[in-house]
Amino acid sequence: MLIVVVIVVVTALAFDFTNGFHDTANAMAPSIATGALSPRAAVAIAGVLNLVGAFLSVEVARTISSGLVDEARITPVVIFAGLVGAILWNLTTWFLGLPSSSSHALFGGLIGAVLVAAGPEAVHAGTVVTKVVVPAVVSPVLAGLVALSATYLAYWITTRADPVTAHRGFRAGQVVSASTVALAHGANDAQKTMGVITLALITAGVLAPDAGPPLWVIVSAGLAIAAGSYVGGWRIIRTLGRRVSDLERTQGFAADTTSAAVILTSTHLGIPLSTTQVCTGSIFGAAAGRRLHVVRWRVAGQVALAWTATLPAAAVVGAAASFVATRGPEGVVAVAVCGSALAAGIWFAARRNPVSAVNVNDLPEPPGPDRTLTAP
Repeated sequence: MLIVVVIVVVTALAFDFTNGFHDTANAMAPSIATGALSPRAAVAIAGVLNLVGAFLSVEVARTISSGLVDEARITPVVIFAGLVGAILWNLTTWFLGLPSSSSHALFGGLIGAVLVAAGPEAVHAGTVVTKVVVPAVVSPVLAGLVALSATYLAYWITTRADPVTAHRGFRAGQVVSASTVALAHGANDAQKTMGVITLALITAGVLAPDAGPPLWVIVSAGLAIAAGSYVGGWRIIRTLGRRVSDLERTQGFAADTTSAAVILTSTHLGIPLSTTQVCTGSIFGAAAGRRLHVVRWRVAGQVALAWTATLPAAAVVGAAASFVATRGPEGVVAVAVCGSALAAGIWFAARRNPVSAVNVNDLPEPPGPDRTLTAP
């Protein structure tokens, strides 16, 4: 059991690392796209503030450790299987450059694993609906509408302002607002890993039911998500910063301010909503706040499809991993080996067409032979 718990903790921190680089775009994509921050400075700020944010609250961690599933009916092996499903979906959507929800990947993987191992009665359906499904539907729409209104208001207020002064002011405001989003992300998303590790410790009998995360869990989760943020998920940063629309600093400021307000409010209420969906909704709303036709709605459709698929896709992988892992020690080893091999394959495939701090703001050339035809 001790070995299994250690494996779960390591896997949870690996998920936290993928959460960090997968979701760096939430806070920093607008400021990188508008030039308010250089790419390297942006991810460094995100890493530091994600670490600080991890110490602000434990309400979301408590929701996950004692709210989503019946901890008395599962084992750490089941949690391990759910984490494998979440990690593989995170890596898949990162490879595709799609800002899917790391939170929903985690919830989906965990729910799928629990369903196979303990049956549907071990999943608290009411909590899943009220604290996962409903926020998933409401939060991006709410964030988009608020960001749209804020963008329109910001342009209206600065209509007669000196352009240079307004440009500098929004740059400073965007640095502050992006930093606040990074802080909010650490406060909300790092707690999800804290909750999973705490849940594993409860199922192993190390902690009492309804216990909060110990200090070492808070520190390790904060460090893991901070390290992932510093690595930078450049593929998703490109999508949110450049492929959605050509953002201006006014729009970036409105999007980041909206995202920070919504995420911090949900963290205070203990609602583990998707920071990705909130920030993506804010960016689309801010883009539409200038002119609707400048938004690339095809990208919006791709993102919405990824959102819809995340929970069930991660659940399927988590369920398959749970089916194998619960067969005994050999099953755990098999899941670990297969999961590691698939993760490595995705990583090496991404290296064939790398996106980094150097080319993150460069859009790829359109396909087809016409791209080479230029005027003399």
